[in-house]
Amino acid sequence: MTKKPATSRTQYGQCTITLPITQEQYTEIIDAPQRVRAEWLEPLYADCPELFPEGFEKGYEMNGHYTSTRLNLKIRRVKLSNGVRYQIRPAFALPMMVGYVEDVQAGLFLRKFGVPYWALAKVFGRNATFWYRLETSLGRNNIVGTTVKTVPIPVHLLADEHHEKINGEKAYIATTVAEGVILGAEVSSSASRDDLQKAYGIFKAEAQEIDPEYAPSTVNTDGWGGTIGAWAALFVGVTLIRCFLHAWLKIRERSKNLKEKFFEIGERVWEVYYSETKRVMGQRIRRLRDWATKNLSSVVLAKVLDLCDKKAEWSLQHDHPDGHATSNMLDRLMRSQNKYFDRGQHFHGSLKSANLRSRAWAILHNYWPWSPASVAANGGASCPAERLNGKRYSDCWLTNLLVATTLRGTKKLPLKVRNN
Repeated sequence: MTKKPATSRTQYGQCTITLPITQEQYTEIIDAPQRVRAEWLEPLYADCPELFPEGFEKGYEMNGHYTSTRLNLKIRRVKLSNGVRYQIRPAFALPMMVGYVEDVQAGLFLRKFGVPYWALAKVFGRNATFWYRLETSLGRNNIVGTTVKTVPIPVHLLADEHHEKINGEKAYIATTVAEGVILGAEVSSSASRDDLQKAYGIFKAEAQEIDPEYAPSTVNTDGWGGTIGAWAALFVGVTLIRCFLHAWLKIRERSKNLKEKFFEIGERVWEVYYSETKRVMGQRIRRLRDWATKNLSSVVLAKVLDLCDKKAEWSLQHDHPDGHATSNMLDRLMRSQNKYFDRGQHFHGSLKSANLRSRAWAILHNYWPWSPASVAANGGASCPAERLNGKRYSDCWLTNLLVATTLRGTKKLPLKVRNN
């Protein structure tokens, strides 16, 4: 007798289509395959084709069902014309059928503020391990594909490493950001070029799983050699823009005790940044160099002259006006990242478990709901992912996230979106 090949949970996830529907409607139509097709699948495909696998448009047939023993919930299957079968999971049920969204969405929302797992268990039931596993399981999805649903993958990126600890040992989270969302958060055991290339390489692999032709135009970095080397090796021809803010911070750190002159240094440095053209920037850098040589000394002078010597790098912002000249966007998101892991007492366990937790945080961050003030400030969008895509699948934030993880977030972008 021939044994069937082993199938991993990841493969199962890639054959699961997760779709929004109310529990009441689902109960009403699930026993009638014709109604499932006419009242659920067809309308959703017309409105949200990004949730369905490639080939769905060529036709499919209902292919039976199975009943989840955990939830006693009937799950329908479909078979595409190419022979591939998919199960259709309603988004009100959690992955692996471990429970219902309505029972856990409030608890997972409180994780945004660092509420520990044991506290969630005390208030919402289950145990701390349940909440930990529920959260980290989200890290198995493709971060890029789960976040970018209806628009091209951004080509102007920011990248930096967040310093963390695993069992007290230093580690680094290679973080990739664009358009206010996290697109990569891989844990690296060191900040060497080789290790960072592996970590940032996960972002490349996930992005190209969605768009095989994807390559960023620019990447803003803080100037660390390992970071620059990693991105240059991953994407040949990418423009690496050094963060101007970090250059100023190095000067600021050394010149705080200069009193009134400190403010004059700041005005002259930022005057360079706000130059309208390359020519104007060159003139202002020359004036800054002359002034610094006459009025500064020691390490402060060295830092200002170091900024002046990088004129060619600062000029890149004029060649790529849509790129990021400073890391402000990334720094804002990394503050949330730092608070989250600091409140959680950093990482404990293996590098693999730390990485799953880091990736889960990235996906949760993109879908956790904003405060009412932030919603108003962002035109009614409820979270960063909705602002990016201009689309919301459900008013429940966790349902919205789970729908976005359909097919583990691995579906390729359609050509018409990719070429825009």
